[in-house]
Amino acid sequence: MFTGLSAFPITPVTGDGIDEAAFERMVGRIAASGADSVGALGSTGGYAYLSRRERARAARLAVRSAGDVPVTVGVGALRTRDVLEHVEDAQEAGASAVLLAPLTYQPLNDDEVFGLYEDVAANLSVPLVVYDNPATTHVAFSDELHGRIAHLPGVASVKIPPVPADPGQARARVAGLRAALPAGVTIGVSGDAAGADGLLAGCEAWYSALAGVLPEVCLAVARAAAAGEAERARALSAELDPLWELFARYGSYRVVSAIAVELGRACEPNLPRPVRPLDGTGRRAVAAALDTIVRTSRSPAASSIRSA
Repeated sequence: MFTGLSAFPITPVTGDGIDEAAFERMVGRIAASGADSVGALGSTGGYAYLSRRERARAARLAVRSAGDVPVTVGVGALRTRDVLEHVEDAQEAGASAVLLAPLTYQPLNDDEVFGLYEDVAANLSVPLVVYDNPATTHVAFSDELHGRIAHLPGVASVKIPPVPADPGQARARVAGLRAALPAGVTIGVSGDAAGADGLLAGCEAWYSALAGVLPEVCLAVARAAAAGEAERARALSAELDPLWELFARYGSYRVVSAIAVELGRACEPNLPRPVRPLDGTGRRAVAAALDTIVRTSRSPAASSIRSA
């Protein structure tokens, strides 16, 4: 489950809580697509905005809706005590693994970050994915810190920021990190525009936000990369450039939310306040990007954009 395509859906919310029907449909679609795993309550899942009760419920819904497809559940929080509560809830829900980013208010030093993972690893009965997301958490992982953490019991994968666009630099980045990790700990790339480049550079997994709402499209990219079809993988990713450009402009969270609305897979609003959906200009840009992809894509998977 720590290789291939891991799809991270949004957790759509209304004024009354989680839109459970929409969430279950999205997770079910991911499972049916052939994706290798589901990532519930990641950054795209808005975990940091949800209560413990909402997160526990989302974890149970994800595991139930995913069927035989393994589910990784995000457990990050500001305080270690709260992280451990989310760990307990995820394990009770039947999660196959947990994903942990070190959330901060006060800046954390390396020993404090290591201590967080050490405390969590001591309370886990399922594997742990380390989430390196400095743009959101403001925690910068060195390869040395990754190596310390990855030697803790249960650590199975490291989710890293986008690799460089230059293939040589991307391979060097992945190789440098791999040298610090014990055998068996996989590297997964995030930042969807770099998904193909990361896989072709040697990452075993792609942890994808777009796959949470368009799993079939992302799966075509991932399978081409896994087969060593570098030209095809990059070409399929390039067909998604209209969305990658919107990710860079608005952030993937809001764009994926808008895609879900545009395709009728979630209602609006579906983001937790104070986060707000894209304005009219942004929504029109998302609709135009989807139309462009449908018209120009050579991949049969693109038909899923307009499928029910």
